[in-house]
Amino acid sequence: MDKAEEITEVWYSLDWFSWSTLQSFSWERPPFLYAIAALPLLLIIRWLWRYKFNQKLPVALTQKDLKSSALNLLRLIPDVLFLLMLALILIALARPQRTNEKVDQWTEGIDIMLAVDISQSMQISDFTPNRLEAAKTVAIDFIDGRIQDRIGLVVFSGDAFSLAPLTTDYNLLKSYIKDIDFSMIENRGTAIGSAIGVVTNRMRESTAQSKVCILLSDGDNTAGNIDPITAAELAAAYGIKMYTIVVGKEGMVPYGKDFFGRPNMIENTVDETTMRKIAEIGEGEFFRVSDNQALQNVFDKIDQYEKAEIKETRFKDTADYYYYYLNWAIVLLLLWLFTKSTFISNVLQD
Repeated sequence: MDKAEEITEVWYSLDWFSWSTLQSFSWERPPFLYAIAALPLLLIIRWLWRYKFNQKLPVALTQKDLKSSALNLLRLIPDVLFLLMLALILIALARPQRTNEKVDQWTEGIDIMLAVDISQSMQISDFTPNRLEAAKTVAIDFIDGRIQDRIGLVVFSGDAFSLAPLTTDYNLLKSYIKDIDFSMIENRGTAIGSAIGVVTNRMRESTAQSKVCILLSDGDNTAGNIDPITAAELAAAYGIKMYTIVVGKEGMVPYGKDFFGRPNMIENTVDETTMRKIAEIGEGEFFRVSDNQALQNVFDKIDQYEKAEIKETRFKDTADYYYYYLNWAIVLLLLWLFTKSTFISNVLQD
């Protein structure tokens, strides 16, 4: 609970006059606040009027009888009280308010499965720091841009398994992605067909209006017991759209380091035919990327392709606080009336 909430029910708290409290308000009629600046001028005019037009009685006094006393300032108290009362009334007329606004956002819902290759070749450093880490970074950015879509995660190399089911718990999902490493699967190779099979198994009972798989790999299908094309046709039968991304440069690429800390260069080739065919069967799109920025651009493009309409409901709760200042004004009015009936008032000038 913040300071403003703590004093909400205590009208006589001096905190209502603190600068932080006054700044926390929105004002329905701010021109009344500007009028407060004119109040001291009115007080000065009142004093000048008294001095010029009030009745003056000629009294002969000797110099020693003319003494100045601090008690004379007590005569100013009624005017000061009246001035403060007017200021509080103007604050109340300006209608200090606080508004709490709540925004609920939702979409019709898209189910998205990310299938990420964690085979040994994903350690190649043609991306910074390597292919897998680059893929993890853009995947997390992609998740941050989604609203209420269910997202799941499949990893594969020689085998494939579901690391995270379809979920809207994005923090949990991002923690899974950060923990991905090459030791999760012992079998070597690239089982693209098996990965698509696991994706299909996770999404076959989904009732979402759109079902999407983003398959990211850097190699050909070299493992698993399911043919990638057959697996893609099965996924398409369940209405799963396939986006395929091949990462990696052609030619000599750095892979590990030698005894002297220099990068080892190896020959890298990729057959795009299978991945292109998978995207075609899944009525999605094929992408080939060779650096971090290109990979980021691809995920941004897919993010735009698969945006459902975002709907909003806004709730506003507005509370008025003018009556707190009116209470203070009434107190000052009573004090002013009291002083008008005591020795403090200069009756000769009233």
